[in-house]
Amino acid sequence: MAMGSAGALRREGHVTMAGLGDNRLSTTRRNFVGATALAMLAPGAVKAEAPTQNHVPGFAPPEGVALLSRNENPYGPSDKAVAAGCAATRDGAYYADTSLLYLVDMIAEKNRIPRDFISVSAGSGEGLCAAAQSWTRDGGKIAAPALFWDTTVRYAERQGAEVVTAPMSGDLGVDLKALEAVIDDDVSLVHITNPNNPTGMLLDPDALRSFIRRVEGRATVLIDEAYNELTDHPESASMVDLVREEKNVIVSRTFSKIYGMAGLRVGYLMARADLTARIRSNIMSWISGPGLAAAIASYDDNAFLKESKSKIIEAREMVMSAARDNGLDALPSQTNFVFVNVKGDANLFRDNMQAKSIYIRGAYQGLPSWSRVSMGRIDDVARYISTLPEALNG
Repeated sequence: MAMGSAGALRREGHVTMAGLGDNRLSTTRRNFVGATALAMLAPGAVKAEAPTQNHVPGFAPPEGVALLSRNENPYGPSDKAVAAGCAATRDGAYYADTSLLYLVDMIAEKNRIPRDFISVSAGSGEGLCAAAQSWTRDGGKIAAPALFWDTTVRYAERQGAEVVTAPMSGDLGVDLKALEAVIDDDVSLVHITNPNNPTGMLLDPDALRSFIRRVEGRATVLIDEAYNELTDHPESASMVDLVREEKNVIVSRTFSKIYGMAGLRVGYLMARADLTARIRSNIMSWISGPGLAAAIASYDDNAFLKESKSKIIEAREMVMSAARDNGLDALPSQTNFVFVNVKGDANLFRDNMQAKSIYIRGAYQGLPSWSRVSMGRIDDVARYISTLPEALNG
């Protein structure tokens, strides 16, 4: 959440999210969409690209580098997001307080939840860290699978929290029974990434819902759905229906992946009002005006999302096919990356790829032969595939 903690002081010129608690699915968004402010968000309203002399290097991979290591979407931000972000930069002298409510209302409307179920943060990472800290400050533990995107709980560990992990299943899937077995009276938060990272695998939605219903009376369940929009059936794969039921569950989303806005840092968490208030109490930063404007402009840009997803899936199928052709095993992915068993030293494989200016991830925790490759542009993925035999044998 960009506007401070629940119950925070209302500073001059700033609107805090604490003031949203009594509001339900307001008409703010509809008023905004129907207003002349839309002109500022329209593609072509401003020049999308910055002048060459003002270009700051380092925000994108250098010429000739295939950056396939960070699960970014190279097809974004959309033209609408770029135009809106540029317009917001022009108006950067002003605090982007009211605009936050537009985004909150858009999220609320699409997910059929009240305003006070939503906390917006600088990328979902900050919201996840805030949740981890909120649920462990008084000594509670975090339970999680042995293999998942663990940056947020490692943050809690640095603040003194304890994390207990459950072994993965034989196919490297999240073993819900094993995870349930480690949830004792000291566990306050259960953290699951779904689809998981680095495996890319999606849990069976019905099995996950059943798990949540069994354990939510003992601990809050946090589901990181950073890649939800990339799954085959995003709506049924999401646990947001349990948020609507006001279960003891938190669902996080981000604009970093399908929306292609990793550098603009916008994310949000959805949970019933009392859980959201706890999360907001530990949010520290504000979203920048350009990031907020880009999120508003692209949230419902379905044409862009459809095109990006189709290219990501095309690249994913290319990698899966190449893995089979080279005698390798790759896990079934519902994300914009593939986890490949190179049947050798994954760090050496990474280094061999890097020698060809192709950047991928090396070995993961206790899995020395597994390598994660992200879905970049089709031509960059084609470079990875053409280099694959040499990198395996180099």
